[in-house]
Amino acid sequence: MTTRDAGSFTFTGWHMLGVIGLFFGTIISVNFYMAYQAVHSWSGLVVENTYVASQQFNAKVNEAKQLNASGITDVLSVTPSKIEILITDAKGQPVFADEVFAIFKRPVGDHQDFRETLQPLGRGVYAVERTVQAGHWIVDISALKDGSRILHHSQRIAVMGEAR
Repeated sequence: MTTRDAGSFTFTGWHMLGVIGLFFGTIISVNFYMAYQAVHSWSGLVVENTYVASQQFNAKVNEAKQLNASGITDVLSVTPSKIEILITDAKGQPVFADEVFAIFKRPVGDHQDFRETLQPLGRGVYAVERTVQAGHWIVDISALKDGSRILHHSQRIAVMGEAR
């Protein structure tokens, strides 16, 4: 006859079922949490229509080559309260454009994105007073002259501090 001690523990099938339930429950819970964060923190939108973007690719590459060959460059300066761009040609001379604009996009999400047209200040400098929130931005700069783009440049920047 076997006697059982009142203080001993016996691991049963129900205990194993509980362990398996907790193990997989934890994995599933973490996966749902990560999926929720992924869906709610990134727009997922790179281009509106991938087919149309693929059709325009070669034209955009040719335009980029032409713009690069022109030697026109820009220097971007962004503070929490001002956006300023200096545009010069290959010889360092100021370039005068009919329209200069900058599109600011957050690397993740699109609810703070904005477009700003800069005003000429003379000698190739274009600026606008604008509150720019601190953090990382992708800035897409374009300049137009006589209806044609003479400058297109994208760069990632970090704005530090708050607007005063």
